[in-house]
Amino acid sequence: MKDARSVIGKIDRLLCSDKPPNLFMNRHCPECEYQECCRREAAERDDLSLLSGISEKEKRDLNSRGIFTVTSLSYAFRPRRKSRRSPDKGEKYHHSLKALAIREQKIHVAGSGELRIEGTPVYLDVEGIPARDLHYLIGVRVDYDGGSVHHSLWADNRREEEKIWRDFIDIISAIDQPVILHYGSFETDFLKRMSDLYGSPERESTAGKAIAARINLLSFIYARIYFPTYSNGLKDIAGYLRFKWSDENPSGTKTILWRSQWEKDHQSVTKQKLITYNAEDCEALQCVTEFVGAISGRSDRDRMDEQQIVQADSLPRKSWFRWRKPQYLLPALDEIGRMAYWDYQQEKINLRSNKRRKKMAKTAVRVQGSQPRANKVIQWREPDACIRCGGSKLYRHHKYAKTVIDVRFGRSSLKRWNTKYVDYYYRCPACHAVFYNPDRPWNGKKYGRNLLLLCAYLNIDVRMPQKRIAVFLKEMLGFTFSNNTVNKLKEKAALLYKPTYDRLLNKISSGDLIHADETPVNLDGKTGYVWAFASMEDVAYVYASSRDGSLTQTLLKDFRGVLITDFYSAYDSINCPQQKCLLHLIRDLNDDLFKEPFNEELKEVVAGFAGLVRPIVETVDRFGLKARFLRKHKKEVARFFKNLFHRTYQTETAAKCKARLERNRSTLFTFLDYDGVPWNNNNAEHAIKAAVLLRRNLGGLSTERAISDSLILLSVCETCRFKGISFLDFLRSGEQDIDTFARGHKDQHKSKGGSLLSFSTDSPNPVTPSAI
Repeated sequence: MKDARSVIGKIDRLLCSDKPPNLFMNRHCPECEYQECCRREAAERDDLSLLSGISEKEKRDLNSRGIFTVTSLSYAFRPRRKSRRSPDKGEKYHHSLKALAIREQKIHVAGSGELRIEGTPVYLDVEGIPARDLHYLIGVRVDYDGGSVHHSLWADNRREEEKIWRDFIDIISAIDQPVILHYGSFETDFLKRMSDLYGSPERESTAGKAIAARINLLSFIYARIYFPTYSNGLKDIAGYLRFKWSDENPSGTKTILWRSQWEKDHQSVTKQKLITYNAEDCEALQCVTEFVGAISGRSDRDRMDEQQIVQADSLPRKSWFRWRKPQYLLPALDEIGRMAYWDYQQEKINLRSNKRRKKMAKTAVRVQGSQPRANKVIQWREPDACIRCGGSKLYRHHKYAKTVIDVRFGRSSLKRWNTKYVDYYYRCPACHAVFYNPDRPWNGKKYGRNLLLLCAYLNIDVRMPQKRIAVFLKEMLGFTFSNNTVNKLKEKAALLYKPTYDRLLNKISSGDLIHADETPVNLDGKTGYVWAFASMEDVAYVYASSRDGSLTQTLLKDFRGVLITDFYSAYDSINCPQQKCLLHLIRDLNDDLFKEPFNEELKEVVAGFAGLVRPIVETVDRFGLKARFLRKHKKEVARFFKNLFHRTYQTETAAKCKARLERNRSTLFTFLDYDGVPWNNNNAEHAIKAAVLLRRNLGGLSTERAISDSLILLSVCETCRFKGISFLDFLRSGEQDIDTFARGHKDQHKSKGGSLLSFSTDSPNPVTPSAI
């Protein structure tokens, strides 16, 4: 009833308006007596609605970008590479590429795929009257090696419909390896309806296999082959390929009129006209199929150009804002260009021309291979007895030394610090056992704890990429590290703080309030998602391979507090009180207003909602998030939704806005009943910003394990930031519990008025220099 009132309202406004309606060609135009007039005007204006399939919303969006004609749209196409994240995803249909094909009058091929017909092609076309669910003519064109044979199966009335269906099955069953091809969904619906009404052939029979494996040529062409025609209709494409029908303007609408005329007078001329039209449709389908099969399997670009066919991937990607290697047509030019690169000049030409540079390069190689000098040497004591027999008489076998590479923090400095541990292997003359002291103070690792924590701090908190960390350590401290070494150090730091991360996650999931949000991340060719879960003082990040909500279901299955989220539907299935972010909603409403500034109905809805929310926010600003002050606004909320329910809006945007508000009514003002529950999702959004900055550092070249390690450290870092403490101080303290460190940090500030760590060079580091 609401839809009927909406349509009547549109008609009333159309009749009362002095201006003609906006020109828009749609699927109903063939049934309208003004089609030729409108199409002529649209062609003169080069109107966007000439493109079949473009919606009014898409047209409005293009108009807002200054695109009003098909020609201007053709210049908006930009070729895209196939997404590494979803290589199996189908091609997207581009109206701009269709417009480009029309402007250049060339066929454009996007994507890949070959039309393979392994068997005998059978071209199917059906005529019917959709309003009566009647199918009265089945056209079957079989393409044999020696030529084509056409079958026309005619039904005078509905009683003969079953007969022509049986005849069709018999024809298909008699063909060797039949492959049914049709154009559009009408034949698909026909095969399904006939199978339901009159029975389908056995699944393993020849006809059953052919029907199950039928090929819709339109589905193959769509988003893959762009003909220079305004639509993908069979009449347009076959007409472009110079196929001609005997009727001047053939269409499916005409066949309905011809059938109605035949049912009145049963003239054989009218019947023959229908049969001829159907047979020509089958022949046109064969023409298009053979052409598509020829170009879909072709890889020779020169031959394509001869046939006015262009590969969309071959179109130039014009961009003046990126670095790229120049393409030379001659090998000699390419060789000259290669020798002009800066690196080549420095490493080859200048090095050979300058003796001083050559000597410096040799010295640098020798320095890289030298052993680092030890800042401190620790010689471990001898064991008291043999570890096998307990004998006290031992001999030194041979010397063993291990240098642990680390850094040392000063008050305002950072210094490379190498500790050399010296020990001996011992031999027992009684049992001939050879062993070393099992109580030695290191565990065989090469790098110390401070170094790996420094790498974690630079990568996570300072947001320095691993490649730049390696450069920093080399230039400032003399370490020669590869990117992989820095990554290994970060992995060890993540393993060290995994218990801290687990405590954070458990604390958040068992608390009274959770803010949740997510963001995509590109990992070596595929898409993953980083989920952020935050309370008022804690943050934990979790990686998931999909966005389907299974992670939140598992993590929050026992959560009974208030969950604050955006409007993503995956959160709706969690069994707990929920508060939707009002700021998200307000931004969306504001965007709608910007797009339709003269929509008075939309202004009414948005103004009413703003008038409802503003006093609530002012109460929060004055008294804080306290339910005893906020509950008074519940009457205003109920009054707003009651008035909204009785309003009817004619514009599409206002109606959608109303539906969205009513759909989320129970989750928009949950915070009025709870203490300490915000009306927005700022905590999660703030946490997500840190994940986005981390994503930029990764640059899409990470793995699931690497991103998980980074998220462990990022969770600790952001929690420290939420609590107002230094991430580096926490790392250096050796503490595993952030709350314990925060309490000590607060006590230290009260007593000293300074930082928890003094960074004094007189006292030893809080963390011992032993390797981990």
